Amino acid sequence: MTDTLNDRGYLLTEQVNPLSQNLDQLSTLEMVRVFNQEDQRTVDAIAAAAPLMAEAIDRTAAALREGGRLFYVGAGTSGRLGVLDAAECPPTFCTPPELVQGILAGGAPALLKSSEALEDLPADGATAMATHQISALDVVVGITAGGTTPYVHGALEEANLRGATTIFMACVPAEQVTIDVDIDLRLPVGPEVLAGSTRLKSGTVTKMALNILSTGAMVKLGKVYGNRMVDVSVTNTKLHDRALRIIAALTELSRDEADILLGHSDQQVKLALLMHWSNLDKEAAQTALEHHGGNLRQALMHMGTQT
Repeated sequence: MTDTLNDRGYLLTEQVNPLSQNLDQLSTLEMVRVFNQEDQRTVDAIAAAAPLMAEAIDRTAAALREGGRLFYVGAGTSGRLGVLDAAECPPTFCTPPELVQGILAGGAPALLKSSEALEDLPADGATAMATHQISALDVVVGITAGGTTPYVHGALEEANLRGATTIFMACVPAEQVTIDVDIDLRLPVGPEVLAGSTRLKSGTVTKMALNILSTGAMVKLGKVYGNRMVDVSVTNTKLHDRALRIIAALTELSRDEADILLGHSDQQVKLALLMHWSNLDKEAAQTALEHHGGNLRQALMHMGTQT
């Protein structure tokens, strides 16, 4: 018997791409060029979604500013990309691990071993929201390339009930999958080069969108000065080098002088910069930053210091 109830062939992400129908007959170079040509569509999808991306950034930053958290929820590739973006926030922006979190159907084991069957349980998505004590302060981003993942829908329904800001991120048009959320972010990139393999274009555009969302929110929170990651966590040799280069470039100090300044600030780049530009000691500079919500530019403007 044909399973008509679960036939997903109508979804954009499941359709066959006419440009790659002879994929197995192409030369290697021709194949690479087809992939590259199709990948151009990811940039166009982000451009079309720019207004909603901006709204998502603003609402996320506002929630985090008020003590909320950002959660990415997904299964398979979509969920793994959410976990990846969340994991990269602490070293990049010195955020506590609980501020941005990824929730993956199947948990940590699903990061390394496929467990896609777990995505069919909407109750598990709802349970995840209860386990993480989602509240009206939080933002929950449900990520599902094809838009139908029951785990994600269950999570978003529960998040709505709890008053959280909900964002839906999918690669199918709204008319194919409808949902009740605060921000309905669609990133249609067309059929995949390998039919149905949403780890390809859909995965690429999802990572782009998550990068923009988290980075944009952190910019709004004052964790960036100019285009420098002044809240970088100095936890290894590479990040220590980056911290020194940021300080030296912005202050025109020598590398050795920048290292001394970084040491006086307990390895905090933002604090080191404020100490240098304001001539405040560490405690006074820390107080000034806290008064301005950790925003270096606002602290400097309040002091009348221009850089």
